[in-house]
Amino acid sequence: MAEGIMKRLYGTGCYVQSAGVKNDLEIDGFAIAVCQEIGVELSRHRVRSLDEMRGWGDDLSSFDLVVALTPASLHRALDLTRSYAIHVEYWPILDPTGMGQGREERLGYYRQTRDMILARILEKFGPARSGWSPPA
Repeated sequence: MAEGIMKRLYGTGCYVQSAGVKNDLEIDGFAIAVCQEIGVELSRHRVRSLDEMRGWGDDLSSFDLVVALTPASLHRALDLTRSYAIHVEYWPILDPTGMGQGREERLGYYRQTRDMILARILEKFGPARSGWSPPA
């Protein structure tokens, strides 16, 4: 969600890549649904891990900031970036995976997560540069 929201807000004004600790999941359908509600397209997003990024030739030293959304991703990011001048931040965001009973309740948790991510991005990076603003 974070990569899609960031790209929607700032367009090509910054380079954004999201990655997890491991890549054993497809993009979550609930994440796709709640992002579509605010005009963020995730259906073509590919799930990748930090190790895959390195394996594909992404130069981690070219990044200025890594934002970790889970304790596990924070530890992995700190480990991978320890020899680079990269700032690593931890944003404790609700992990909605497996939360709630039934579709509507689950969507509610995913909306909370989406809104938490959106708020943190706007707080950190300021107003959208793309001309887009999320629906209220």
